[in-house]
This record gives sequence, structure tokens and C-alpha cells, in this order.
Amino acid sequence: MTEKPDKGIKILSAKELTTCDATAQMIEKARRDGVELVFDRATSMKPCPIGADSACCKHCYMGPCRLNSKDPYGKVGVCGATIDTIMARNFGRAVAAGSAAHTDHGMGMLNLFREVVEGKISDYKIKDPIKLKSVAESIGIETEGREILDIARDLYKELERTYVQVEGEIPFVKRVPEKTLEVWRKLGIVPRGAMREVMEMMHRSAIGVDQDYENLTKQASRTALSDGWGGSMVSTEISDILFGTPSPVAIEVNMGVLKEDKVNIIVHGHEPNLFESMIVSVNSPVLNEAAKKAGAQGINLVGMCCSGAEVMVRHGIPHAGNFSSTEAIMVTGAVDAMTVDIQCIKQGLQKVAECYGTPLFTTNTRCKIEGAIHLELNEHDPLSCTDEIVIKAISRFKNRKHPVEIPRQINHGVHGFSHEYISYMLGGSFRGGYSPLNDNIINGRIRGVAGVVGCTNPRVKQDYVHVELVKQLIKNDVLVLQTGCSQIALAKAGLTTPEAAVLAGPGLSEVCEAVGMPPVLGMGSCVDNSRILIAASAMVREGGLGDSLADLPVAGAAPEWMSEKAIAIGQYFVASGVFTVFGVTFPIVENTRFHDLLFDGLEKQGLGKWGFSPDPHEMARLMIEHIDKKRKALGIDKARDRILVDMADRRQLSA
Repeated sequence: MTEKPDKGIKILSAKELTTCDATAQMIEKARRDGVELVFDRATSMKPCPIGADSACCKHCYMGPCRLNSKDPYGKVGVCGATIDTIMARNFGRAVAAGSAAHTDHGMGMLNLFREVVEGKISDYKIKDPIKLKSVAESIGIETEGREILDIARDLYKELERTYVQVEGEIPFVKRVPEKTLEVWRKLGIVPRGAMREVMEMMHRSAIGVDQDYENLTKQASRTALSDGWGGSMVSTEISDILFGTPSPVAIEVNMGVLKEDKVNIIVHGHEPNLFESMIVSVNSPVLNEAAKKAGAQGINLVGMCCSGAEVMVRHGIPHAGNFSSTEAIMVTGAVDAMTVDIQCIKQGLQKVAECYGTPLFTTNTRCKIEGAIHLELNEHDPLSCTDEIVIKAISRFKNRKHPVEIPRQINHGVHGFSHEYISYMLGGSFRGGYSPLNDNIINGRIRGVAGVVGCTNPRVKQDYVHVELVKQLIKNDVLVLQTGCSQIALAKAGLTTPEAAVLAGPGLSEVCEAVGMPPVLGMGSCVDNSRILIAASAMVREGGLGDSLADLPVAGAAPEWMSEKAIAIGQYFVASGVFTVFGVTFPIVENTRFHDLLFDGLEKQGLGKWGFSPDPHEMARLMIEHIDKKRKALGIDKARDRILVDMADRRQLSA
């Protein structure tokens, strides 16, 4: 069992910590069982106020140096670094770390693709040759009359430049609207290669190197763009080619997807190849027979976090919950195995798993956890790993020692809105395209588009900010695109079904009913934010909404972000031209030159800008205000008020 919080610390009720009834039930059970979860750790561990403001520098060993955020220019670091230099260094390093995570993931997917194409791996195939051709054509590779494998070889060689190139421009900048690319070239922020940009960002931010906050921020933009238009985009496109491009599928979400009479296996992490192999293993007749001999009615495979979102949109695999619930679900006693690969994996999972006798498996050489069972996934023989996990889970089911308590909550949604499907949905097979979307933005039925993405953070009430923000946006006729854990929050709230259109404003509601779509479109995992970039670029190419991404009536938000990956994502959207608002906190000191640059100066350069508010209603106001500003600049503005969600709307949502 884990330690109890220190005396004197106020223990918040479960309902104060989460809007998810299933997670609240498990928080209460964990407390009865004497098990500490992330929610109580967050309560007992107060954040450092200096670090939260990014006023602390620990990049050398003359420090660490702590500056006073209330008097930011009253003191400098031992080396003479100002508050602006310190914040820009910290910001740049966060961008570099987040970009490295996505880039390494993307390079792993590209390496898998190479091995499949060369015939060295037979367990994975090219499932979407149409997507393969379209990606190749988008970066200038000839496809007419050529064999699929020949095209695939050329595609691999071209996309490899995304990572290893040291000069030139990465391949996917060919997808960037011309005017946006002109701005990047003028500013000198077109990414050359992801490895070079991450390396240079780390070098520049070291002690005694780059000490100009504007110059540091320029490299942060270049590094972030190598992620959004490079590492992340490669990962999404290759995953679609290998495992299938998502199209809408009805899904079940929340802890009720666990089954007491079945062997429950959870896959959590970010790499789809682990989950794809697990699907094969749990459908093995031999292993299913073994499960039945152990007394189970079968094997139940469910996802969590982003790898769960990957297979949710491709296969309709049930999803048990987002990042904040990954420990809580083991409190059910019904999880017979949890397997993880990389990213967003709490070390605290091992202690909770141990408390309930659940085997926790790590499967990737990049991510081991002390006390967990390491069973590496060899992509040349993946079933040797995933079959063994199933066998261990069956053994745990047979020998369950802890009472099982599974929350009843099961919510439903429709997810899987890839860029390709949105194009088809709007125009059909012969007239696919973004013209209907642009037309409805121009005529005012749709006010604009918002990307609401990102994780959950135990420093705020789980899911609350996501849900409240999106309710405000759709009520004001803003179409919402979602990726990552955010879409699980919205699915639990009932906002990802076509029926949720009744909660939208009259214009958006009319469009949703005509098309048969939800007002909130779930697009995949957090790395799939690149789908939003592609969709935005398609809106520019369609015409009528300006010549660059910065002209579009769009905005982005990460309401409950928590990782360096989120900073990288936010910066690549800002550098692409999108107003991006973060919640919870933001690592910056106000009334500084660096703050002015991020929150105003970048927009004056032709890019986007940052915004911040921990309050979802203020966040919605900022985003709608920006969308209206862009509509006015395009000459398509119409006088309209911002509509607040009222009690009738809330009752309708909970009905």
C-alpha cells in the first residue's frame, strides 16, 4: 500500500477532483484501500512558484539561479542572464524535449515502414495503398503506373530527410500554404531536419551561448515546426499507411468497458504497433480457449491514453479513460494486465498495480519502470511479446485475489474523422473537398474552427475545463476538432455523437444535422494534431478564407496540458499562424519582453500568438474574439453576440 498524505493537507473530495463519476468512484475506493493515486499526490505536492513562472535557471552549476517574478528586472543570474534570456532558454528546451519525443516516435514508425517495405517484417503490411499514393504525391513523388513497393521505397527515402537532413527544407513543407511558407522563409524558421533543430536548440540554450530572447524564440519556432510538419506528421501518415486511415466508428468509453467475467487487458502508451499486435493475440483461438479453461468468458482488450485513441479510431476498440485515470482503473481489481510502451506513463502505475496484484509490462527499450516486468516488443516477432502478456493476464484472472468493483459508466461517441474522411464527408466521392466548410464559414453558419486538444492535469478538476470550453464554443457555432485525451473527456460528456448537435448554435447545428456529424470531431491521438494542420491548409487552398494559415478564423487550445510535448505542439501551431490558448498554468512572467513577444510580437511578425487563462469561459471568450477578428479582416463578419451556456443547456447535456 502507498503512503497517506501528510497531516494538515486538506483532502479534496473525489467530486472536487474529477467530473468523471467512474474515476471518482475509484478515488474513493483507493482511499478506503489505503492506495495513493495521482490526484492525492498532486494535492500534497505543491508546485514551486518560481519554477512555475520559469524564473529559475539550472542550466549550469554556478546556480541554480532564482529570479523574483514580482521584480523581474531587479536581478540577473550569476552569469548575467536576464529574466527574458532565462525564460526563453527554458521555453526553448521544453520545445526541444517535446519535439524530440514526437520526432523519436515518428522515426520509429518510419523505421518500421522501411522494414515492412524491404520485406524484413511480415507481421505488419501496407493496409492503405491509396493513402500511400496520396502522401507520395503531396511531396512530389511520381506514382502513375508504378508498383506500390517502388513508391513506398521512394517515400521512405524522402521522409527520412525529415530527421537526418542538415540543410534544405523538410519534405512536408510542400504542404504548407505558399504565403505561410513565405513568412517562414523571411524569418528564417523553415525547419531543415528534426535532429539538427533539436540539437541546435539544446546548444543555443546552454550556458554562454545564445543570450538574445528573440533569437532563442526563433529557433524554438524552427524546432517546433520540425515536429508539427515533420516528426508528428510523418508518424501520423505512416501509421495510416500501415494500419489504415481512420473513418468514423461508434465507440464505447469509460471504465464500464471492463468485464468482470473476462480477462481484461489494457494497452496504454503511444505506439500503435504494440496495440495492433495485441489485437492479433487476443483473437488467437488458442489463447481464447486457454482463457475459457481458466474460467473466463473470453478476453477483453481495451485502450487508454493515446495508443487507445489510435485503435479506437481505426478499429472501434473500447477506451477505458484518459491520462488522469490510468492509475484509478487498476483500483477496480478487474485489470488482469496493463502493458505500456512510451510517453505519458506514470511511474506511480507500478505501485498501484502492485497493490492490486496486476502485472504491469513495459515493452519498449526507451521506457522501463523499476519493479515492472520488461518484455520487449521485437517488431520482427511481435506476437512473442503480446502472446506472453495475454498468458500472464489469463493466469492473473485465474488467481484474482482482490474484490472486483467495476464502475457502471459506459459512454458512447463517434470518432475517426481523419482529414481524408472530412473531405469525403463534405463533398462525397466525386466532389470531395473543403468547399462546403469554407462556404458555411463565409455565410456565417459556422463561425470558425477550434482545435481543442491535449492531456488532463491533476492540478485541475479532471475533464472540467475541456468540457466547459467546448460547450461554450459549439454554442457559439464554432466547429471543434479534437485529438488526444481531450476527446475522451468530451466523449464521456456525450459531446461526440451526432445527437450533441442540439447543444450547438443554430448555424453549426444546421450543418451537423445536414451532414449527420457531431459538433466535435475526434481525430486520433495527440501526435495526430498534424491532421488539424493538414485540414487548415486545405481550407486555405480551397479559397475564400485568406492566403495563409494566419488569415483563417481558427483558434487552438490545450485546456489541461501537462507535458513538454504540449509546449512543442502549442509552439508549432503558433508558428504556423494559429492563436493558441493554454489553461492550468503557463511558464512565463508577465510584464516582461519575452511575454510580450509570445503573446503579441509573434503575431506582428505574421505568425500566430499565445494566450492563457485557467478559466474555460474566459478561454472561450478569447478564442471567439480572435475568430471574430479574423472574420472581420476577411470581410465576412456579421454582428453577433457571444452566447453563454445556460442551465437548460446543462440539463439537456446530462439528460
